[in-house]
Amino acid sequence: MNAKEFLKALDHIVEEKNISRDVVLEAMELALATAYKKNFDSKTNVRVDINRDTGEIKVYSYLVVVDEYDEGSESVDENGNIVHIPPAINEDAQILLEDAQEIVPDIKVGETIEKEVTPKDFGRVATSTAKQVINQKIREAERNSIMEEFQDKEGEMLVGLLAMEDSKNYYVDLGRTRGILPKSEMIPDENVKMGSSIKVYVTKVEATTKGPLILLSRKHYGFVRRLFETEIPELVDGSIMLYACVREAGIRSKVAVYSTNEKIDPIGACIGERGSRIANILKELNGERVDLVLYSENPEEFIKNALNPAKDVIVNITDPIKKEALAIVNDDNLSLAIGKKGSNIKLASRLTKYKIEVKTLAQINEEGNKES
Repeated sequence: MNAKEFLKALDHIVEEKNISRDVVLEAMELALATAYKKNFDSKTNVRVDINRDTGEIKVYSYLVVVDEYDEGSESVDENGNIVHIPPAINEDAQILLEDAQEIVPDIKVGETIEKEVTPKDFGRVATSTAKQVINQKIREAERNSIMEEFQDKEGEMLVGLLAMEDSKNYYVDLGRTRGILPKSEMIPDENVKMGSSIKVYVTKVEATTKGPLILLSRKHYGFVRRLFETEIPELVDGSIMLYACVREAGIRSKVAVYSTNEKIDPIGACIGERGSRIANILKELNGERVDLVLYSENPEEFIKNALNPAKDVIVNITDPIKKEALAIVNDDNLSLAIGKKGSNIKLASRLTKYKIEVKTLAQINEEGNKES
């Protein structure tokens, strides 16, 4: 490939892959300098120049003018060992000022003397190096492009295809790349099939040397939040606000909502006509229970609502500073307020940010009698 053909091929790749032409040429110049030293056993400093218009490649060796040879120095490390510090400039790439002035009379310390040393068969090395550099830059450009596409997707819900799995992870095809869905981040007991469509929540997007690392989840509470935003248009237009969402995946979620429009019932809007909206959410959650909670600025009212499905709850704020509350229920609602393995009261506490203690009137009376 001659110089003009090389530039023509380079420009085609640059346009197709949206890579900077100068970035590729600069990378080639550095790579060719390394290739020259390796293939032609050069110890001197060299630089490679690629003509941006003609594609002609020239190699120059250069000597740096010094007033005295820098042979490096010695130092003592933390263990007391003598360590040699190499010179800032390769010893073979230095020339004394007096010797340099015999070649260029007015040259000064720090300047360089250059000599073209382009080998006759350097085109073969250049062609091989060009392929490596261009392929590397294409990979880098594609990685950067994919990263730009996904870097703002953290905290969002995406739809992909289950492409493959190993013992610990599923790999989800997201179009230009794949995300990692750890099996530990699946909803407990749900079954999925390879090749099927799947909704996932993006927990992390990170740039790595191999491309973007995209971590996914179906267990994260944000997954429930995004499902609601997908199914409930009022959450998008702002007439209903989602105050908070807490979750114990596979068991129960609690979603607190309120309305900014007094004509709209936030709970009813989330349920939908004949339960159509909430049904779509429940289906995606593999039957996980979802409690819709009406948010209130009154903490007692909010805690009462958060303890749903328990009814007839009386709430007293026992310590507003420490955010502690006592919920009083009758015997029939005690197990409902606490929930299976304490899940209901735990989620209610997380939702309201209050430490909630649940007791029956009988328990309170019994404690009172013991104290008296």
